[in-house]
Amino acid sequence: MTRRIDAVAVVVPAHDEEKLLGACLDSIAVAVLAARAVVDRVDVHVVLDACRDGSAAIAAAAGVHVTAIDARAVGAARAAGVAQAIALLPEYDLRRVWTAHTDADSVVPPNWITHQLLHARRGADLVIGTVRPDFDDLTPEQTAAWWATHTPGVANGHVHGANLGIRASALLGIGGFPPASAHEDVRAVELIRRAGGRGVATDAAWVRTSGRRQGRAPEGYARYLQEGLLQRARQVGAPDTREISLL
Repeated sequence: MTRRIDAVAVVVPAHDEEKLLGACLDSIAVAVLAARAVVDRVDVHVVLDACRDGSAAIAAAAGVHVTAIDARAVGAARAAGVAQAIALLPEYDLRRVWTAHTDADSVVPPNWITHQLLHARRGADLVIGTVRPDFDDLTPEQTAAWWATHTPGVANGHVHGANLGIRASALLGIGGFPPASAHEDVRAVELIRRAGGRGVATDAAWVRTSGRRQGRAPEGYARYLQEGLLQRARQVGAPDTREISLL
């Protein structure tokens, strides 16, 4: 298998994200600058899914590629973004094209793309990154529960569409993201692994994502923060989060 990467396509689905999309694209722009030092081409694709706010204007001002759909499904949005990206790279060998995925409510670090490329050049087909919530959005109890169940620097292996990298040939080899799946990111990773793809889990380029109470995806990260986080803290035997000092 080739380890060389010639082009990167960043895909960002968005549904009414005018409050957060600008910060997301600003952070991606910094990561793109770093990546262009080590790869021939980097494109950014925003997929506006049933947006009725100012997201379109924000994406246009950022100078990225834009696609508009009306699916109200993040799986369909990711699939549309990948399709647009590949269509603009007809001359590239898909084994040498890398797709980097995040969400419009997230902020990526400067080394986000270059870190994924490091693993790609070592033979990875998948780079599964971690996310951290914006703690300003959480209650003290939620914040304490998060720190009680996560170790900085240690990848937990959980799949998040907000921090995911996939070799284009591996992604298209399984038919792309399942557009109708509630967990299209998890499903895609499962299928690629079953097909023999090599995955790497890492916490070295974690992404900050919104900790809002109402998520855009019914079974997404917001629901986990609201319902699953405290339960997980209890399951792993963490101290009562109401009594943990945050100082």
